[in-house]
Amino acid sequence: MLEKTYDSAAVEPKIAKGWDDAQAFRAGANAKAGADTFTIVIPPPNVTGSLHMGHALNNTLQDVMIRFERMRGKDVLWQPGMDHAGIATQMVVERKLMEQQLPGRRDMGREAFIEKVWQWKDESGGLIFNQLKRLGASCDWSRERFTMDEGLSKAVLEVFVSLYKEGLIYRDKRLVNWDPKLLTAISDIEVEQLEVAGNLWYLRYPLEEGVTYRHPVGFDEDGKAIEWETRDYLVVATTRPETMLGDTGVAVNPEDERYQDLVGKHVILPIVGRKIPIVADSYPDPTAGTGAVKMTPAHDFNDFDVGKRTGLRVINVLNPDGTIFIKENEDFLEGLDHPAALHGAWDRLEGQDRFFARKVIVEIFEEAGLLDKIEPHKHMVPHGDRGGVPIEPRLTEQWYVDAKTLAEPAIASVREGRTKLVPKNWDKTYYEWMENIQPWCVSRQLWWGHQIPAWYGPDGQVFVEKTEEDALDAAIQHYIAHEGPWKAWVEERLENLEPEKILTRDEDVLDTWFSSALWPFSTLGWPDETPELARYYPTNVLVTGFDIIFFWVARMMMMGLHFMKDEKGNPVEPFETVYVHALVRDKDGQKMSKSKGNVIDPLELIDEYGADALRFTLAIMAAQGRDVKLDPARIAGYRNFGTKLWNATRFAEMNGAKSDPSFAPEKTTLAVSRWILTELARTERAVTEAIETYRFNDAAGALYRFVWNQFCDWYLELLKPVFMGDDEHAKAEAQACAAYVLEETYKLLHPFMPFITEELWAHTAGEGKSRDALLCHADWPEPDFQDAAAADDVNWLIELVTGIRSVRAEMNVPAGAVAPLVVVGASETSGARIGRHQAALKRLARVDAITFADEAPKGSAQIVLGEATICLPLGSLVDVGAETARLEKAIGKVDQDLARITGKLNNEKFVANANPDVVAAERERFAELEQQKASLQVALSRIAEAG
Repeated sequence: MLEKTYDSAAVEPKIAKGWDDAQAFRAGANAKAGADTFTIVIPPPNVTGSLHMGHALNNTLQDVMIRFERMRGKDVLWQPGMDHAGIATQMVVERKLMEQQLPGRRDMGREAFIEKVWQWKDESGGLIFNQLKRLGASCDWSRERFTMDEGLSKAVLEVFVSLYKEGLIYRDKRLVNWDPKLLTAISDIEVEQLEVAGNLWYLRYPLEEGVTYRHPVGFDEDGKAIEWETRDYLVVATTRPETMLGDTGVAVNPEDERYQDLVGKHVILPIVGRKIPIVADSYPDPTAGTGAVKMTPAHDFNDFDVGKRTGLRVINVLNPDGTIFIKENEDFLEGLDHPAALHGAWDRLEGQDRFFARKVIVEIFEEAGLLDKIEPHKHMVPHGDRGGVPIEPRLTEQWYVDAKTLAEPAIASVREGRTKLVPKNWDKTYYEWMENIQPWCVSRQLWWGHQIPAWYGPDGQVFVEKTEEDALDAAIQHYIAHEGPWKAWVEERLENLEPEKILTRDEDVLDTWFSSALWPFSTLGWPDETPELARYYPTNVLVTGFDIIFFWVARMMMMGLHFMKDEKGNPVEPFETVYVHALVRDKDGQKMSKSKGNVIDPLELIDEYGADALRFTLAIMAAQGRDVKLDPARIAGYRNFGTKLWNATRFAEMNGAKSDPSFAPEKTTLAVSRWILTELARTERAVTEAIETYRFNDAAGALYRFVWNQFCDWYLELLKPVFMGDDEHAKAEAQACAAYVLEETYKLLHPFMPFITEELWAHTAGEGKSRDALLCHADWPEPDFQDAAAADDVNWLIELVTGIRSVRAEMNVPAGAVAPLVVVGASETSGARIGRHQAALKRLARVDAITFADEAPKGSAQIVLGEATICLPLGSLVDVGAETARLEKAIGKVDQDLARITGKLNNEKFVANANPDVVAAERERFAELEQQKASLQVALSRIAEAG
């Protein structure tokens, strides 16, 4: 006998062990002969990571598809793996060394530090995989990969060297996002924009000697200048005064009449003394600030672009750690004939932190009478998400991938439909980003990661090869073949048997996204031609959050198309479909963040409600293109859904339901059997179609309605008289049918709630089904039963009983009161149905005499069902006076609530300033109250008639 209650904490580990022992999820498990493949590669979580709600949603949706296709007999592979997460992992290990009071990274040296990282990875780096297993993820865990393992490192070398030799990887000096705390370039995804309460400083830059202009200071009502003053300076506004040391120009819009005569002239840069040009460019907005913009090409991305267009110099004035570097800075000093008086200011600034230097520079401007004004200014400041400090755009020499060239085939793949984004509205975002793609900076100034396979000769000549030996061979050939000073130098080292002194290796490592861009094929063994690569590439679908479409999805497309070819040499996309899911937010629609204190830990939810309840909640809320607003109360509700199925199984079992291998749906004779089998088949079709089209919420919703409403609320209720009756043939059919429908339901629900369904399946196994057989390997239902007449017949009964119950509840009819029923205008079919279902009607709707009439009795509640009107006379059922008072009071309360919400929604300030989700919720509540009021008024009118 099934246990009285389902204990997820006890059952889930037992089921997980059973799957593990049976190797239930290995590639190809349960595949039928000649089956198609179905492959998903897991978005590799960081080795430092732990399960968060985004992971829970992402992996639940993947697992739904994987279990679904495995049960359909496809050759399924869900490839797991982890990302080495360069910056994050290096930070974790450095922090650990500090806590243990061990030597720091630079003290112990690169080799020893890397050894420490591997040690940490082996000890605690796989935590998230165990957490994914708790969620029920059915990956082939035997095939686990890691972006730094030997095979993937081989793939990285192959790709980097190949792209370099094709001219698609190169070195260049450009601006990057620089983290002054971590001392490395970081990617855009590692930059978060934070609002900061700062200032806008207006600084005066003196014009070169003898140059003045007329600046408007008075305006008429139309904004036209009517007063001017003569100025010998320009005013520029900045939120970062410390960068002015690196200014190499001032830009104005060529359409800005105020400054047209100044274009081509110069200002003298205060503190520095450099003469810098005034240039014309479309970037400055004449209506913003002063319309004149200081240009610091080495420290601002927009300025860098303007500088390229207008030929401005690029002068870096910051050290890697964000301190000022000017006194021995050759670029800064070049062309400067600075007076000695300026040295004192330079001394105050040299080596100072950028934010301290900001204060000093403002003081110097103020002392010199060049500080025009200061305005408080809230603005977004980019911060490194790991280092936590404002990032600096920094001019450095880095390695770049020619993303524009690689993007072209990837754009064509989506445009021509070979890879589809779901929902389709992401196409536009994808094109916009890909068509404006910038060179991809792939070097990072870290130690943990794939070290760039580049070596430098004594003259800076670069040699890119897969091994140091190959690089040395290339270097020797290069230097020996060229007459010059370095030929003899190299020959001398070869004669002294010191070839290792010829080359110096690049210390940088590759951006983490470089190795993960190869994930769909590197995990299958590429560059070796493995059987897995031939069988499982390309993959079928990628499930990802929208935030990494550009950083990961687009780059996988680029790399896959460039390196993977079919037998005819045509590029092959890494996946057919990209399913883009939305964010998981809190119940109020707020983005989860530690600072807000609204982060929900999925592991705590699993502990409290079980993995199945969490999975089902995420799936039923995962509507395409809509964020998931997660309320733990909803998870509790879907735990109750699992309990409902458990109790239904117990009830059926207690009434003799038992799996019968000879049961044939088409041989059933009871209307209730043929109805539930028809509804089961309809649900099977709906669930299959919804999963195939990535409408996971529709699939879960169809299952919920079938299990809770049709099976538990109605089918089992309608079976009670059969189970308690004397017709043994009917009873046997009902017992076999109930068991059959339950087993089919377990199959349908398994991808969403794998643990409870696997436990129920194991418990109810009967003859013809091995008790060792796993539900995850059962055949997916293929519906072929249909009896529309039986379904219509029973659904008519359900609709009628539901209508009567609803009216009774609306009219506050006492639960124990038995009511007469009057049927008006019934057709022959409806009359026959009433006769056939009279016993069920009386029992389920609490009615006694059922009569037919030509018109409705006065004061009756009426339900229209098809052509018939079903009337429930109220006079004998309710206290008319008391019910009138109750309804009038309820209407008054609703009116008060409506007035309160109307006041809010008519308040323009509330609508403009409140969170949009709050405003939407108020509008939703208003609509609910209006509907409530309408129902109450109908009830009141019925009571009035009855009185």
